[in-house]
Amino acid sequence: MAAARWACGSRRALLGCGSGTSEVKDSCWRRPHGAMRYLLTDDVLRLQEFQEKKVTIAYQIYGNKDLYFRRIEDKLKKNELVHKDELKKFLHLCQTAADVELAKTLIYRYHSENISRTYGEFKFGPLFIRLCYELDLPEIALELIKDQTLNGFFCDSTSFNILMDMLFTKGLYESALEVLMEMRRQKIKFSRESYILGFAICYKLNRQESRSLCGLLLDEIDMKAEHIPRQAFCFAAALALKRNNIAKAKSIFSRIMNTDSRICNNLNILIQTEAGAMVDVLQLLEVAQETVAPHFVKRPEISEEVLAAVREKVNNNPTQLARFESVYSKLQASGQISALSLDDMLCQTPHQRKHHPIPLEQRKINPRTFKSLQSTLLSE
Repeated sequence: MAAARWACGSRRALLGCGSGTSEVKDSCWRRPHGAMRYLLTDDVLRLQEFQEKKVTIAYQIYGNKDLYFRRIEDKLKKNELVHKDELKKFLHLCQTAADVELAKTLIYRYHSENISRTYGEFKFGPLFIRLCYELDLPEIALELIKDQTLNGFFCDSTSFNILMDMLFTKGLYESALEVLMEMRRQKIKFSRESYILGFAICYKLNRQESRSLCGLLLDEIDMKAEHIPRQAFCFAAALALKRNNIAKAKSIFSRIMNTDSRICNNLNILIQTEAGAMVDVLQLLEVAQETVAPHFVKRPEISEEVLAAVREKVNNNPTQLARFESVYSKLQASGQISALSLDDMLCQTPHQRKHHPIPLEQRKINPRTFKSLQSTLLSE
């Protein structure tokens, strides 16, 4: 129960910020005060799983935490070997910033003793970063992940991804960029999530350095010919749009294989609007309004702020304005206008695959013979 409460509460408290260029288009990149800001799905963060493990270990050692900590401190003083299970248990028992300070000492000792045996061993990096995420200690996580004496301790993309998500969530985009650059310096292989976070950080910072990095990441994807999530390309296209580079935004958007999503629909409408293709934009809006879907499938939603950008473009053309007002009224009547800005849609956590557990009554049936598993076992 405590784990579930923590998993929900820890994310609600963390916020970010938005930016833009012109007044109307700028609103598309803003977000309502208090909107959440994170990019990784729970199956990557695994924060609840980590919390549940902490509860289990705390229960196993109930009443003996102080004794265990003193024993670890004695081992450090006597220069005794630190074992893997001891470090793992210690990290799960940490509850305060003071505990984490002692954990840092333990990590340095363990790493120095096992520096030549890291390959194939248990990866402590994600475990430590999750601990820092839980206790809201991004500075400590950043300090250790950049410390060259710990090279190899954070040897996986997950550690960097979780820390970047943590910093992004708090609006600390400069620090998140440091982590991204450190990841490249240590030659850690980028995962799909790394590219999403990388483009998201570049989009948020919107500086010459981050724009150059965005270009490098796009070139890297071309060379590797890897399948990259559309959310990553959406961030890259949105960054180009922020810079009024419409041709670049179109080019990046064209690389998205499946554009059947709310963010893609809205981003495409805004790109075409900025390109001045108002006939195409009005057709897109009409198609969205006329879409027929079952009652349990949501019809396409268009951001109010994207529609405001469209209205501004057609304002001086009476024919197009009348056509826009007509489709706007229909979208409004069918509940297809969203209060979310484009920035909100970009920064929402992508959907993750859900593994539905098999109901207990179904588990009692053999899936091949459709007979009772109990009778099958007895016959064997």
